[in-house]
Amino acid sequence: MIVDERITSFICSMGSDEEGIIGEIEREAVADGVPIVRKETREWLKTILLIKRPLRVLEVGAAVGFSAIYINQFLPDEAHITTIEKWEPRIDKAKQNFERAHVTDRITLLEGDALDWLKRLDESFDFIFMDAAKGQYINFLPYVVRLLARDGILVSDNVLQDGEILDSKYIVERRNRTIHTRMREYLYALKNHEALETSIIPLGDGVALSVKCGSINGQG
Repeated sequence: MIVDERITSFICSMGSDEEGIIGEIEREAVADGVPIVRKETREWLKTILLIKRPLRVLEVGAAVGFSAIYINQFLPDEAHITTIEKWEPRIDKAKQNFERAHVTDRITLLEGDALDWLKRLDESFDFIFMDAAKGQYINFLPYVVRLLARDGILVSDNVLQDGEILDSKYIVERRNRTIHTRMREYLYALKNHEALETSIIPLGDGVALSVKCGSINGQG
């Protein structure tokens, strides 16, 4: 935990549990060991969405579709979500969940490698939610920034790795060292990017909130 567990429990206790189909999908994901956005992070994310009111949303990492369905609840009627997932079992489950939630007309699922899709997409997005393979965030960043509209928001989840990001890489288990190094590189890149203003927040497993306020090669 990067935040005192009592504080997190207290915050979560004041909100209600998810109901209806989104609650069912959440319980299924937890039972199947599928990582989903933590409750305290979801509450914060909801607030950001209601402030920004984005019309074009990109999610990198659909998993079983829980977060896309959750985000959809707080978007304007004319908004649309594009989400990417490459693991076939999760693709199939996400499709089923989108149908169960009756959101197939509002969410487009792109099947395949996220980096390949990020290179190919040519539209801009008001809001991008990064929640995929943590070791790939640094590789996704140039393409994500290109796709982010001016004044658009990028939210990157799970950036503090349960506090392990603070440790020397020599303390971290060998199998986690590459992810540890790449996440540190990613956070440094966010904080020092010419086109972004970023705050790193110790919420959930760590979130980074970035706003595109500059330009790259003259493109806003």
